[in-house]
Amino acid sequence: MKITGFYLQTWEEARTRFTNLLKDIKEENLTLKLINTKNSAGFLIRHVADVELLFAKNVFNAPNLSVQAKTVIAQRDTGEWINLKELLTYQAEAHQQLKAILSMQSDSDWEQTITTKEFGSKTKAEAIGRIISHTAYHAGQLALTLKYGSKS
Repeated sequence: MKITGFYLQTWEEARTRFTNLLKDIKEENLTLKLINTKNSAGFLIRHVADVELLFAKNVFNAPNLSVQAKTVIAQRDTGEWINLKELLTYQAEAHQQLKAILSMQSDSDWEQTITTKEFGSKTKAEAIGRIISHTAYHAGQLALTLKYGSKS
């Protein structure tokens, strides 16, 4: 397996921390929040998808991908993330878009440096670590929210 295959396999496995939570989620769980936090379960699901799409477009150069990262733009939970079917569809689309563009990377592409205003200059290899840790971080938040959260 080439380098791209290893990165793709690692990303997919790490992402299961997030996707396994989605298997049993119910629409009524989407408004749950932890005490003293601002983000609902629905917001977290939408945010992970928004950031995956941003990575596909801005880091890995997905051609013709249009992204409206509403959670990133608003920088807060607006309370609109309450339709489970829409969230799961959007999340699946984000996953497929990022997977497709990751699969297109050549082994030498991973050494290429990219620069974004969010995290500065990094190689694409470092950036894959960033998206893995981002998703895992929010998967942890989502797990705690689903377990201990309450309606606000």
